[in-house]
Amino acid sequence: MKNPRHSSDRVIVIGSGIGGLATALPLVHRGFDVTILERHATVGGKMRQVDGVDAGPTVLTMLDVFEDMFADAGEALTDHVSLVPQDILARHWWPDDGPLDLFPDQDRSADAIGRFVGASAKAEFIAFSNRAKRLFEGFRDPMMREAEPRIGRLASHVMRHPHLIRDMAPTKTLKQLLTSSFTDPRLRQLFGRYATYVGGSPDRSPALLSLIWEAEAQGVWCVKGGMHALACALAKLIETKGGTIRTGAHVASIDVGTNGVTGVVLETGERLSADRVVFNGDPRALALGLLGETTKTEAQITTKRARSHSANVWSFKAVPSDVPLVHHNLFFCDPTKNEFEEIAKGDIPTEPTLYLCAEDRGLGAFPPGAEERFEIIMNTPPLTERAAHPEDFEICHTRTFPALRRFGLTFSPEPGPAALTMAKSFDALFPGSAGSLYGQTPHGMTAALERPTARTKIKGLYLAGGGTHPGAGVPMAALSGRHAAAAIVTDRTSTSRSQKTATPGGMSMASRTTANALSRSSGS
Repeated sequence: MKNPRHSSDRVIVIGSGIGGLATALPLVHRGFDVTILERHATVGGKMRQVDGVDAGPTVLTMLDVFEDMFADAGEALTDHVSLVPQDILARHWWPDDGPLDLFPDQDRSADAIGRFVGASAKAEFIAFSNRAKRLFEGFRDPMMREAEPRIGRLASHVMRHPHLIRDMAPTKTLKQLLTSSFTDPRLRQLFGRYATYVGGSPDRSPALLSLIWEAEAQGVWCVKGGMHALACALAKLIETKGGTIRTGAHVASIDVGTNGVTGVVLETGERLSADRVVFNGDPRALALGLLGETTKTEAQITTKRARSHSANVWSFKAVPSDVPLVHHNLFFCDPTKNEFEEIAKGDIPTEPTLYLCAEDRGLGAFPPGAEERFEIIMNTPPLTERAAHPEDFEICHTRTFPALRRFGLTFSPEPGPAALTMAKSFDALFPGSAGSLYGQTPHGMTAALERPTARTKIKGLYLAGGGTHPGAGVPMAALSGRHAAAAIVTDRTSTSRSQKTATPGGMSMASRTTANALSRSSGS
């Protein structure tokens, strides 16, 4: 049932990635007049498909974020999408060894590592895993779910929980932590890959990013129909509740008056009025002036910090050779090689680690010998570090499929150029990104505190998406949308209530109650 609209609460959301959808749903549920403008033909942003094959994120982690999102709108997640929990988190292969499976159960993973490497490695893994869990639990609320984290508050939190200082190893990179945590180089390589989840290198990312292992260890779920089905389900629910979604609507500029935003102008010249505008794109696009000169002052930090990694992404259908694949598969290069050194120099790695998603294998039975859907990802530099070259397709092809053949994996047919998305294409799909899939680099101890947050200096303009706090990845981008929605609810209430009820912090009691209710239900 559609909720009654409040004409004075017109919100335009630019972009229908998970951040934009996560912003729109709680707002439309609360009676805001919400319109989503999507420049592409379908919703989803990076949760996109190429000819029915996922070409972006492939699984859900941190399931509670999405359960809370739907529950806040009076719905149940599983009434809108079908989820398949994965018994195996990922299968890992090396040129001369493997596979090694890890599980959403610490004991099973420890036993598997013990059989693969030895008893000492099992003990090392348990210690590392326990550390990652403490870090995840210690920073989930004050960092990931805090709308505007401040270094002073985080320092106070750490001082109240002094074990976090030891666990976060503030003077170490992730690579240095893994060197002291694991004797076997293959395990260092395996757990170092979690830095790539946010577009970073283990060589330069803070040791704190070891907590990403815990986010995956808590469980992985496949969505029937692919991750794009989650975006479609959210879009349908938003429309059911009275929201409007317009695809093929390219926003050329955001209008700003003396009192804040007033609306947007489409590429066609059409002008749409709004009281509030949410930009669900790479915030660097604002700083570059791609949405007009009036918003160019925002997110300037994005032009001063390095960009995270890009990727070469294959999305195709083929019949594979008889290799025992699962949904998540990692084919590692020789552990004595360092692909991240080459990426840092602006080169496509000569011996890359390849992530392969066998999309149909996460959904249950599949007919052997039949055509399946695959996504293969290779980490590469963003355009700020390496200009696109005509020969890039051949380079990527020869560094992907011959490498997989060494593991006995072949495809019939092998995909052609139309199946490959590279940095230049990602920049065209997501303007201002420079092909980077994760926004700013996560390198450096304070990198997580340097991202733009939901509120901007321009009244009525808000940010959401993977380039905004708390960062990249589907759960984090969803939380960014929840933060933006909570800020809008708070600001609406603050302006409509008498300042007589204002608290010393400057926010009315009514607005605090409203925002806190949304934050509690969303985890933001």
